Amino acid sequence: MITFDKLLVGGVWTAPAASGTVQVRSPHDQSLVGVVPEASFADVDRAVAAARVAFDHGPWPRLAPQERQRVVARFNELHSARADELAALITSENGSAIWFTSRLQRSLKDQSNDFIDIAAGFDWEAELPARGAHRTVVRRAPVGVVAAVIPWNAPHQSALVKIIPALLAGCTVILKPSPETAVDGLRLAEILVEAGFPEGVVSVLPADRQVSEYLIAHPGVDKVAFTGSTTAGRRIAALAGEQFKRVSLELGGKSASLVLPDADVPQVAAGLKGLSLGNNGEACIAHTRILAPRSRYDEVVDAIAAMMQSITVGDPSDPATWIGPMVKKAQQQRVHSYIEAGIAEGARLVSGGPGAPDTPGLEKGFYVRPTLFADVTNSMKIAQEEIFGPVLAVIPFDTEDEAVAIANDSPYGLSGGVWTADPEYGLEVARRIRTGTFTVNGAPRGMRAPFGGFKASGFGREYGPAGLSAYTEYQSIGM
Repeated sequence: MITFDKLLVGGVWTAPAASGTVQVRSPHDQSLVGVVPEASFADVDRAVAAARVAFDHGPWPRLAPQERQRVVARFNELHSARADELAALITSENGSAIWFTSRLQRSLKDQSNDFIDIAAGFDWEAELPARGAHRTVVRRAPVGVVAAVIPWNAPHQSALVKIIPALLAGCTVILKPSPETAVDGLRLAEILVEAGFPEGVVSVLPADRQVSEYLIAHPGVDKVAFTGSTTAGRRIAALAGEQFKRVSLELGGKSASLVLPDADVPQVAAGLKGLSLGNNGEACIAHTRILAPRSRYDEVVDAIAAMMQSITVGDPSDPATWIGPMVKKAQQQRVHSYIEAGIAEGARLVSGGPGAPDTPGLEKGFYVRPTLFADVTNSMKIAQEEIFGPVLAVIPFDTEDEAVAIANDSPYGLSGGVWTADPEYGLEVARRIRTGTFTVNGAPRGMRAPFGGFKASGFGREYGPAGLSAYTEYQSIGM
């Protein structure tokens, strides 16, 4: 068991203002993973005050960009050296299978290095062509004090895609981890301290939703960067709007994968194993609506069913496991309720179904059965609402235009894909879909490409130059 008795406030380990604690238990067997302090309103006040002083009067925003890059690079080396340790810890906290957490943690070194490289070539200050006797200087100023509020499903990835560009831009940062993954949040804090950021620049405050809202609405915060549910995003946007705070929101999704008649169906099923069911299906980008042509409908359904039935559900620390438990009891119950709703609405249950797997050794865990529905209409609850679990719906279509219309008939617009023998034609289909990220035949998105959503999937972009720009303000100076 891991125990912390202090919070990171302004880069200094500080006794919490209140006595509350967060107990993190394994969703696999309910064993105690760790205990950490729970931040209170007073802790938020102290962290914001430290961040405000560091931003308004401290050295960090005033350093040359190259100096900030050196400190961030040191952090990246320290963090990446502990990738396997952190992956195992996160798996014990949130139930993500170790294959997923290991792969993701190891990728974060490149993710952060990309930001460092982008910052090295960024146009921090430029002079526009002179007009007459006057000059104009355009500079990128740091946006200020940033509140980074992250979810539990990929905690270090969600944290670093926010705090790394914010720090490179010269901002000061308060990171608010989710209670479900509070232990790894303070492990991250240890590495931030070791990296040597100046006093006041970074704080890490595990807390519940009430404290999160207090942080978001705090008048000393200039920007909120949030990843989480659309419901929470609406509340954050409202709070931020009252104070004209800058805000970026990466929210939920109900992404569609369009299987065109010429697609390689075995390739589709193999690709959807990761795209739809990676991270236990607890992923905002998961492809959970599978659109299949009637001419090959049964073939697509059978191939996906075979893939899902071959998946190992079990102890997330076992490398043979593909799907672990849901993060908590409430999430398990939520997924079960959607499975029951699909049955009640008349969808055909192909595999899986209500209830937990009957595999010995899983009785204490928050497990669900990977579930596939066929004969789904896009108006059904299981096709319109984000489930955040391993539940897929296969929807038939007759024409490509109908498939595009179904894909776009969603309140969300975060991700999606198309499967076809002609990748260039797949690109044409991609251009018709109102979503922020799209894949042709499962191809990965480049790490420097902007990531974010349309519609209720949020606004603002992360990654690449766009992700760094999100933490800056333009300042134009006439001379």
